[in-house]
Amino acid sequence: MSAKATYDSSQVEKKWYAHWMEHDYFRSVPDEREPYTIVIPPPNVTGVLHMGHMLNNTVQDILIRKARLDGKNACWVPGTDHASIATEAKVVKRLREQGVKKSDIGREEFLKHAFAWKDEFGGIILQQLQLLGASCDWERTRFTMEPKLYGAVIKVFVMLYKRDKLYRAKRMTNWDPEAQTVLSNEEVIHTEENGNLYHVRYRMEGTDDTYITIATSRPETIMADTAIAVHPDDERYTSFHGRKVIVPLVDRVVPVIPDDYVDPEFGTGALKITPAHDPNDYALGEKYGLEVIDTINADGTMNERAQFAVGLDRAEARIEIIKLLKERGDLVKIEQYRTSVGRSERTNAVVEPRLTLQWFMKMRDTAATALEAVESGEVTFHPESMVNMYRSWLNEENVRDWCVSRQLWWGQRIPAWYHGDEVYVAETAEEALAEARHHHPGLTMDDLLQDEDVLDTWFSSWLWPMSVFDGFGEDKTELAYYYPTNDLVTGWDIMFFWVARMIMAGYEFSEDLLGEEFVTENGRQPFRDVYFTGMVRDEKRRKMSKSLGNSPDALELLRTYGADGVRYGMLSSAAAGNDIIFDAPLQDGEVLNESQLCEQGRKFCNKIFNANRLIQSFEVADRAPEPAAALATRWIEAKLNETIREVDRLIAEYRLSEAMVTLYRLIWSDFCSWYLEAIKPADGVISRTSYDAAISVFERMMTLLHPFMPFITEEVWHQLRDRKEGQDCIVSTWPVAGEYDRQLLRDFDLLQDTVSHVRDLRNQRGISQGETLQLAVKRGADAERLLGADAGAVGFLKKSANLGSVELTDAAPGNGLPFLIGTDTGYLILNEEVDLAAERAKTEEELTRLRGFLKGIEKKLANERFVANAPEAVVEMERKKQADAQAKIANLEKML
Repeated sequence: MSAKATYDSSQVEKKWYAHWMEHDYFRSVPDEREPYTIVIPPPNVTGVLHMGHMLNNTVQDILIRKARLDGKNACWVPGTDHASIATEAKVVKRLREQGVKKSDIGREEFLKHAFAWKDEFGGIILQQLQLLGASCDWERTRFTMEPKLYGAVIKVFVMLYKRDKLYRAKRMTNWDPEAQTVLSNEEVIHTEENGNLYHVRYRMEGTDDTYITIATSRPETIMADTAIAVHPDDERYTSFHGRKVIVPLVDRVVPVIPDDYVDPEFGTGALKITPAHDPNDYALGEKYGLEVIDTINADGTMNERAQFAVGLDRAEARIEIIKLLKERGDLVKIEQYRTSVGRSERTNAVVEPRLTLQWFMKMRDTAATALEAVESGEVTFHPESMVNMYRSWLNEENVRDWCVSRQLWWGQRIPAWYHGDEVYVAETAEEALAEARHHHPGLTMDDLLQDEDVLDTWFSSWLWPMSVFDGFGEDKTELAYYYPTNDLVTGWDIMFFWVARMIMAGYEFSEDLLGEEFVTENGRQPFRDVYFTGMVRDEKRRKMSKSLGNSPDALELLRTYGADGVRYGMLSSAAAGNDIIFDAPLQDGEVLNESQLCEQGRKFCNKIFNANRLIQSFEVADRAPEPAAALATRWIEAKLNETIREVDRLIAEYRLSEAMVTLYRLIWSDFCSWYLEAIKPADGVISRTSYDAAISVFERMMTLLHPFMPFITEEVWHQLRDRKEGQDCIVSTWPVAGEYDRQLLRDFDLLQDTVSHVRDLRNQRGISQGETLQLAVKRGADAERLLGADAGAVGFLKKSANLGSVELTDAAPGNGLPFLIGTDTGYLILNEEVDLAAERAKTEEELTRLRGFLKGIEKKLANERFVANAPEAVVEMERKKQADAQAKIANLEKML
């Protein structure tokens, strides 16, 4: 046995990752094998590794390593997303710190700075993923702004425009005044916040003392009011119908409009209508032909049309306007209330509803196609319950046209050129000019102006399953081989952002790229299965993030517990679709956090490491195996085959967390705790037959566990046998389940129960485990089958329970403590007289304790919050406690 008794994850991980890279095991090129393809959800170039990334990429790595072991051509494509808003904000901040304004250096110079920033920071997260063990084909790393992928986006824009699926229009949009760009609805995060309702009075025209009082949360927009609205059935305001009122401060005369859009129960029941600064007000404005007065600049400051507080930011302007209203006597009161505030996902700025000119993609028909793809089963969601969320987003009542333009410089610039009111959409400026000359022969390039906006980041990433294989170029070899991809692993929070849009793109463009015959045979869908991970949340159910400061340091976790320990900790708490709550208080004051889960994974690695050390310490001799070892070997082979079938089923059903827990039980309990103890020779010399069987089982277990915990398995796999160059666990063969004796498994369960009962009785009576006792078993069907002819069963009981003899008997011995062995009764014979009445009292006392214990377990499992929030491994442990308690109670009741 080697002197080193503790597994050193840091050295092992460096060694084997370098070895895998050196041998190009992650590399994939088209060949005759069946392809298995995953494209990584491209992290932002602004990102660093966090808990969500670790979970998502652990799942992907499990799937890709399993496919590799299945002999498939496993291709996992990595890459990063240019992240228009987030990256531009970081570059602007850096320039500002250097005393440089974005507007002073121009577009081309700014893009040089942006690419320099990307080159410096953009690959950090991919390097960090390697520490986790991610086996991506790093030579395939793609970036959404690289030339080929950039070109694909431009080509698609032109294709859609020619198909009449794109249009340009002025619409009410979500505006980020900090980033100074439009946002999609999905990029606006709504949160409940404390706010105020300001009650302001508007005087009726032609009167001196007749007022209508409105309640508004935004008094700074009063100067843009063009109407007051009331509910037509609200008797408080009947006298105002058809009349006009005067807007405070600006003294504008505006109509009072009866409309059933108004909620009489909110505020005062009277609403100010500001079409330029509220989407609902804009709709009313269009309905009644109201003037649109925009009083807020793109940067969130008040403009000249506001007349008051000009140049002040919205928040400062509110203070100024409230002061002026007070001075005029028009501020009636201020009321506190809770309101939903929309903030930019990227900058956290309060979103400003703003009328802007944007490019939109028509979505109704496209969304219907994407919905049908999932409902028909061409794309399968795991868990299936996610289909309901998908359906709610894509049904025709909820789907809206996609605003694809952004007012930024970092991104794919919209390929549209303008000549006055005319627009020419083309892949290049030269093509646009040629088209324009059909209408105006004398035009030059100086007569055309290209659109200043770029495309939404998602407009590039929706092409990802096709663009990463250069699907929009001339050579379709790789796309035809790898498309459709197999599995997509992602969080449900970007189901509409990304998953739905990739499906839309697949059905829109795959036939253009690959031809009708190909898609008829292989399908249009970009992937066949989608595995949705849950969100990693803290005890307040907040999504873990660096910005909130509620996320553990991912790299520190890897350093402390090793990659395999962290992978185990993440996955053991992560059933598909279920959110993962770290630091979540459970019942009875118990707390389970990511450190405990990862520590469990670290201990598992050490257990495997030391199991190998134990086997290697045996001296091997050519002699017959002990009967107990022979029986245990037959049993562990059967147990292994049963487990292979179960793990195959669980992986096929995408129940990866359960698959790993199943392997954990096989290795920790069955192999290490029972099997190794059964074959361990008293004199240190093991038969070659037993040794070879142990190595064979251990080797296959390492292969089964490899996708989940790749480093420890590769390390031990190599220590089990002498290997030739290229004989590595990562490229070995996934074990195939053979036939196995189910009766043997049931019988061995009885033997294990017997050993456990003997050990429990020793503990109850304070008898040392080292004191040799005798066991008598009353004849019966189970006893005869177990002990009548199999010397291995008797030998196993003697060895595992330290028994001097195990005999069948026709009558109960006088000094034996009874317990059940299946349907028969065993008697542990003590070296003293047994008081049966006292034993009965002890048994009844133990029954009372166990019933109370079971009641507590059942109460915990009946708690829906516990079952929903606790890691799966914890819930599974509680269920096992329940089953064990129920079995013990049943046995004790039979004994009585």
